[in-house]
Amino acid sequence: MKCLSCKQGEAHPGHATVTLERDGSTLVFKSVPADICDNCGEEYIQEIVTDRMLAQAEECVSRGVQVDVRQYQVA
Repeated sequence: MKCLSCKQGEAHPGHATVTLERDGSTLVFKSVPADICDNCGEEYIQEIVTDRMLAQAEECVSRGVQVDVRQYQVA
């Protein structure tokens, strides 16, 4: 897919690190599947992957977790 950000590169499958912050909680996901632009590095994450990360982040916030670093796991 053509990169929507730089309009020059092509996005290819890879892995990203995603940091989410909310209400004093910081959650870091490593090895998140993403398409990454070979020119500018822009990361594109599928909606289903984003939904899974947000659900896990909501759980952490509700438990009062301040910092959590985890490998992304397919449910």
